[in-house]
Amino acid sequence: MSKDRIIDVRIPGERPYQVRIGRGALSTLAGTVRDLKECRRVVVISDENVGPKWGKTVREYLSGAGFETYDLLIPPGEESKSLEMAGELWSAIADYGFNRDDLIVAVGGGVVGDLAGFVAATYMRGIDVVQVPTSLLAMVDASVGGKTAIDLPQGKNLVGAFHQPLHVCIDINVLSALPDAEWANGFAEIAKSSVVAPRRSFYEWLRNNAAGLVSRDPMLLEEAVYTTVDFKASVVMKDATESNGQRASLNYGHTLGHAIEASSGLGTIWHGRAVAEGMRFATRLAVEVADADIAFVQRVDALLDSLGLPQLPFQLSPEDLLAHMKTDKKARGGVVNFVIAEDFTSWELMAVPDDVLRSHLTAWCQNKARLAAAQGGAQ
Repeated sequence: MSKDRIIDVRIPGERPYQVRIGRGALSTLAGTVRDLKECRRVVVISDENVGPKWGKTVREYLSGAGFETYDLLIPPGEESKSLEMAGELWSAIADYGFNRDDLIVAVGGGVVGDLAGFVAATYMRGIDVVQVPTSLLAMVDASVGGKTAIDLPQGKNLVGAFHQPLHVCIDINVLSALPDAEWANGFAEIAKSSVVAPRRSFYEWLRNNAAGLVSRDPMLLEEAVYTTVDFKASVVMKDATESNGQRASLNYGHTLGHAIEASSGLGTIWHGRAVAEGMRFATRLAVEVADADIAFVQRVDALLDSLGLPQLPFQLSPEDLLAHMKTDKKARGGVVNFVIAEDFTSWELMAVPDDVLRSHLTAWCQNKARLAAAQGGAQ
């Protein structure tokens, strides 16, 4: 068994916490929780896909350490990130008699992490939560940084709170059960980080090791997760609540990505696939608004292709996409603010006029429709 790697997250004004990453890290969870918190009761929140395997495993570890454990299962999928589901979880936890001395453990992908984190942030105005991500996407994104959220019909993650976890336990071994379709989701977020991270060496490492990652080499996966989480933690420590602009870098590719998800129907297009599309669009937009070199566009395209994220065909309206962009949390005064990278390591948050966006979106959607037609009318 490899030695676990620890990332310390120290945010001014917040209780510090650790992210533990390793192959077999799950076996340390119960002891860590016991060291961190004097509590008797723990509720494990998971979904119906993950719960029978990893939720059960976590409960067994916790029960073996003397905790009184409960479990709550939600239906899998983005539709569960709703006010109605949050209400069901609040009521269930209240029925168990939970209070601020007790603990929520979120075991699952990003939907579980976001929803359980939101429930923890709001129940009794905040109780502790431990994040145990079981998807690659959740490991490198949702589990770290304290963002919690639910969706509205108008868009993704529009209601939420910042609530830092007590601890994050990332066990690379749980990825052995990850469905094939979900791998690209995580690779998209790793690729995103390699573009906006302050050292180009991250991109170069990822480019050189893409084939091994796609082949699911556990040592390379651990390194990719560690490097991505370390970068995200460094950003979060500088800007925990998106107050000074530093955290905006983590939204590279997300402005169009979220619009694609909302326009196509939440849960229809995988988050990582949509973010990859957002990255491709942002590089092309950067050629016009930030004098980016076409070689940068080609390098990002090649990186995404190598990670199993080919261009996505769809048939969506540019006006609909623009309307959803205007609901993005970075939009101000009806103006869409885009994270624009002109090259690796160099990015800025830039207000992009509607006419420029409309022109690019129209061309983009026309190309996507042609691609969809060529592939037999795909979404």
